[in-house]
Parts: sequence; structure tokens; C-alpha cells
Amino acid sequence: MVVHTYPSNSSIILRVKGPLDFKCLLEKTDGLHIQNVISKTFEALCSDVKSESCVFALCNGPVVIWPNKNVHISPEDVPPNAPCEELSQWILTNEQESTGKRSTKKKSKKSYAGTVINLRLMMEVTRAADLHSPSLPVFARMVQTSHFVSTTLLMDCVVCVSISDTIQDACLCLVEELTNQLNEMKRVTLLHLMGTSMPVPEPLHFLLPEPHGLVTVVYPAGVSDTQLLTTRQILHQKYDLPDDTPYFRRANAYHFPSEPYKDGYLRNPHVSLTHPYLDNGKVYLVQGIYSYHHYMQDRMDDNGWGCAYRSLQTICSWFQQQGYVDRSVPSHKEIQQALVDVGDKQASFVGSRQWIGSIEVQVVLNELLGVTSKIMFVSQGSELGSKGRELANHFTTEGTPVMIGGGVLAHTILGVVWSETTGEIKYLILDPHYTGAEDLQTITEKGWCGWKGPEFWDHTAYYNLCLPQRPKILCALGKTSKQKPCSVRVNLKGSGSHLF
Repeated sequence: MVVHTYPSNSSIILRVKGPLDFKCLLEKTDGLHIQNVISKTFEALCSDVKSESCVFALCNGPVVIWPNKNVHISPEDVPPNAPCEELSQWILTNEQESTGKRSTKKKSKKSYAGTVINLRLMMEVTRAADLHSPSLPVFARMVQTSHFVSTTLLMDCVVCVSISDTIQDACLCLVEELTNQLNEMKRVTLLHLMGTSMPVPEPLHFLLPEPHGLVTVVYPAGVSDTQLLTTRQILHQKYDLPDDTPYFRRANAYHFPSEPYKDGYLRNPHVSLTHPYLDNGKVYLVQGIYSYHHYMQDRMDDNGWGCAYRSLQTICSWFQQQGYVDRSVPSHKEIQQALVDVGDKQASFVGSRQWIGSIEVQVVLNELLGVTSKIMFVSQGSELGSKGRELANHFTTEGTPVMIGGGVLAHTILGVVWSETTGEIKYLILDPHYTGAEDLQTITEKGWCGWKGPEFWDHTAYYNLCLPQRPKILCALGKTSKQKPCSVRVNLKGSGSHLF
């Protein structure tokens, strides 16, 4: 694993990703021979990364860097001793990419601190020396039984540097990190090598609390979090982290800002909002990442009846993306079936368009996720203005989204601004009644995610609030749902087998 400086406004993150071909020939099937061959193959890859054939190419830009050729850079307008932020000025805009025009270096003095610069890892196939002294191919025929192993290692290395650090120094750091990652991949592969079964090593990044910052951990792909219990215990001890928060489960892997989420849901739309001002007011917000679930998603027409289902889905996404559970966000039908299974509803409820409320949300969270919740009863909406202390305490201690239901409407509360001296309060509301596309600008500008005052609530209606509680067990190290191990198998009973 590799530790990086904590990202800050005075730093730039450089990330290099790319495939390396892992190929080896096994002449024997005994364990010692397999270990030796695998070790030598990883050592050869380390040599390749340190060779002049290693290339870093700027993503969406024309800059190509040979880090081991005295940090040779093309175009020559980019000197190796230039600050790292210079690379950001060569990244093509969408318009430049669509027109095919070559990028010209921008002269603005804009600071690129806090940004992520993405590089592609590539290896030159033909070296300059080969062109000057070509050699004739030599063919040899050998008859023997052997086994060919081939896979692709997906390298993913990150370094955090100061904006004033030079490109040359940053590239040397990246080469060192690539070498370290290959050595860690070798260790993990040999550690989890069981007979003829070889798991492919998978690097993941985790953002830990200060002062640790970004940490890269290599896990064996296909091996479940449950099977990696001891590994995660050691990591928690190494970084002095509490055992009641899951930091190193795969669900907690750091998501880089430039990467889209594959499921299409918006994450944390509230982060783009400006906090309202209250005299002596303090902000108390949801902690962590959640997905915004609302009407008409998932090819499901629930307009007019599914708001509480959507609020529940947002809450479930929070527990999933914090690594407390590893099951997917439940569908409407799965929510209804859970209520039938516990005896809360009749069998005819499944597939219906009937509403649910805060109590049902509490029941489903307990049934499907094993999560307990507190219920706050408010006899009329006018009393919600006096619940600032309770809500502030919830977001401070638990940090989970809160579902609130009243009358025929349900919403999600993501935080409050509350003044202990004046009692004034404003609520950060995520509205599940939205029916449009995943357009962050529309959602925030139209108030589908926004700050509301006490007048937002119907002062004559009663409300129930479901406040989910974080698991108090050793959730960072505890159970997850069962997964079948999916190690990649090398078939040693026949030649020509592949490691996929």
C-alpha cells in the first residue's frame, strides 16, 4: 500500500492508469516453481516501468512524457523543470476535441490547485535502438509440455504534489509508485495463491481522515470483503482508525471527481449549494455519500405515490456507499416484499401503488439492511421549528439522511442550519418528487435540492421522522452478505491455459 499527502488547495493530484501485460510460461506444476515464475514476471514488469520504453500520455491533451529518458517531453514547449500545474494548461476542452484543432498553451494565470491530472501508462513496442540495429528473427522448435499464463494488470497509481513541484520530480515519483504497486501486487498474488488458483491483483484508493490522506491498497479481485477481514483489521490498526466505521471496504473506494458514476444517479447534489446565514447559526450536514433517488427513475412510473420509497432508496444508498452493507439499493417491489415478509402488509401489497410512511421505512431498513432507526413524532408541522437540537445532534453523531413523512408527502432531510441562541432553523431538503433528468443545475436552481425555512412544512399536519442509526457493532470488520470467491484459475492440466 502507498500513502500520499492529504489533498489540499495547494496541491495537484497526478494519476496514471494503464494496462501491463502479465505473461509467463510454467514448465512445472509444483508450487515453488509457480511462485518463482510469478515473482520473476513481476520483477520483469518493474524493469519495464523503469526502462526508457515507459511513457506517460496526458489524457485529453497532446503532451507525451518519457519519464526515464531524462524526462523527455513532447511538445518541447513543456520543459521538465516546469511546475506541474503547467500540464493542466494543455488539456483540451470539449470544443477543441470535437473540432480536432491542436491545443495551444493558455496564457492565463489561473491556479489549478486541487485538480486531478490524468495520465495514461503506455509502453513503447519498438525502441529507437531496434530501428538502428535491426536483427533477423530466430526460430527454434522445442517439444515440451508447458502452460502459458496471460492476464492484464490494471495499474492505477496516484501521487499528490505541490503546484510548485516540477513535472520531472512528479514523474519520478510516479515511476517509483508504479514499482511499489507492482511489488505489492506480487505480494498479494503470492499470498492468495492457492494451488492452481491465482487471483488478479486490484488496486483501490481510499481517502482517510487527516493526516493520512489517499492510501492505495491492493486487493485480490473476486475475494470478498468478508474474506479480507484480517487484512482490513491490520489496516485499521496501522492507521489507528476506529472499528465502527468501514474505511477499507471496496464500497468506500475513493471516487475521483472526473469519473462518472456508472449507475447514472447523481451523488451529493447538496455540495454545490451555498449555506444560508443565521445569526450564530451552525451547519450540521449528512456525512458521506448518497445517491439522489426520485420519481420516474429505473423505468418506474411512481409519480404521485412513490416519494417515501425514493427517500428510503436514498437512505439505503447511503449505507451501501459508506460500506456498511454490500447489497444493492432495493426496488419498490423488494421494499413491498420486505413488508409482507415481516407481516406488516398482505401479499396483495406487492406490485401495488400504495404509499408507505416513516414507520414502514423503519421496518424495511431493519429487515433488509439490519439497520435500526429512531422515530421522532411531531403532532403538527409548526413544532418542527423546535427540533433543531435533536436534528443537529443526529447529523453530528449519526450523519445519516432523515426521512420525513407528513400527510401524503415524504422528503429527505440532509442537514440543518440551527442557531442555539435564537432557535432559528433552516432545513436542507432533498425532494423525491422531482420527475426530470439527472441535471444538477436544474435540481439545485429549481429547489429540488435546497435550503427551506420552517414555512416549508404544513403547520397543521402531523409528521413522523425516521432517523437511521449507524451500526454500533464492529461494522468495519464485521459481516457482509455472502459472496462466492471468484479467483481466476490457471488450469495446469493442459497447455495454452489463460489467466483472465
